[in-house]
Amino acid sequence: MDFRFDEEQTTVRDLSRGILDKEVGPERVKSIEQGEDWHDGRLWQTLADAGLLGIAVPEAQGGMGLGLLELCIFLEEIGRVLAPVPVIPSLVLAGLPIAEFGLTDQRSEWLPRLVSGEVILTTAMHDDGAAGGLPAVSAHREGRTWIVDGEKRLVPAAHLAKRILVPARAENGVAVFLVDPEAEGVTLTRRSTSRGEPLFDVHLARVRVASEDLLGDHIASDTHVLEWIRQRAVLATCATQVGVSEKALEITAGYVRDRVQFGVPIGSFQAVQHRAADGYIDIEAMRWVMWRAAWRISRHQNAERELAVAKFWAADAGARIAATAQHLHAGIGVDIDYPIHRYFLWSKALELSFGSATAQLVRLGRDMAANPPA
Repeated sequence: MDFRFDEEQTTVRDLSRGILDKEVGPERVKSIEQGEDWHDGRLWQTLADAGLLGIAVPEAQGGMGLGLLELCIFLEEIGRVLAPVPVIPSLVLAGLPIAEFGLTDQRSEWLPRLVSGEVILTTAMHDDGAAGGLPAVSAHREGRTWIVDGEKRLVPAAHLAKRILVPARAENGVAVFLVDPEAEGVTLTRRSTSRGEPLFDVHLARVRVASEDLLGDHIASDTHVLEWIRQRAVLATCATQVGVSEKALEITAGYVRDRVQFGVPIGSFQAVQHRAADGYIDIEAMRWVMWRAAWRISRHQNAERELAVAKFWAADAGARIAATAQHLHAGIGVDIDYPIHRYFLWSKALELSFGSATAQLVRLGRDMAANPPA
């Protein structure tokens, strides 16, 4: 594996960082947090105008036609500035599966509008009562219409989305539907989170969905599509956490270099240096296990173990780095007028998204017990 970026990847990184560093600062984020939507619409349109919302969208639908690696580069940059825009819900959870599994008409209807910034999309991945990896939400036919019932939990950007991809248990397997959140029978219940991003429980009571809104116009006999989406969602979380943690440590290094106590910078204290060095080692580990998982997924190789390792490091080391940043800032670390507290909140949210560190060890242990290493 060669982890050096090629020319296109370097361009994506530089373009993303240039726009985000210019457009997103602590005061801008603070003002967005005070609104109800937790969405910077102006930034979203700027990213669209630069083509960045179409990084992984095929050229036939107006995108750049790049891939998962380039999308991870973009997500790192989103994490570095804590940009309050629904990149993971819209580009990863919804955009990627529509591009991969959608019919020609579905791709033509939704992907160009996603690229242009006209629409936001999301996917409802979590529901209570699921068994054997199958969704608890159910769907059955009535003529040419599907009737969808159940509840999905903690759906990001549901209040902004033009369509919500809803996996459901059908008669002969698993189906994914493009559900209009304004359709009759759909109710959104807002849930508050520590970092300010609203999540929504989506209640579906005999929601009628047209046959043409069945993703890919087929029902899978297994959970392959759900696992495909889950893997990319976990990877996206890991990539974002790398950006969050890297910038948090960068801010902290600058603070301990400039903060003077007892007549010397506190960065000259050995204990402070050790904490910062441990954080740097953690970031490097997070980065490389993330890229290994991304590389394997992008080449359609089995990456289940690599992904569990990457998410373990994103959760475990991410939490450690966030704590280091808080501790080395001392009292100012909890001052909500100082930006470092947001990095702690984002890191904690990403730590728990799609499984904590312990959950990854359990997943990895079960896989290794069933399939011992050669």
